[in-house]
Amino acid sequence: MSQITVYLDKETEEKLRNLTKSLDISPSEWVAALIREKLQNEWPESVISLAGTWSDFPTAGAIRADLGTDTERKAI
Repeated sequence: MSQITVYLDKETEEKLRNLTKSLDISPSEWVAALIREKLQNEWPESVISLAGTWSDFPTAGAIRADLGTDTERKAI
């Protein structure tokens, strides 16, 4: 396991310590969880499970139906 040094101003450090104390975790655990969350590159299962749950949601074709035709593009 590696270690990282983070420099915080007094106000931020105090807020971090108060928060982590109320959560009953160490500041290191909180920062590590935050880093894991920010590095996650997949949708959480709770979001994936919502796919298709709206039966009355319009299809992509229906949404685009009133947009008209696209401008012809020149080949490069």
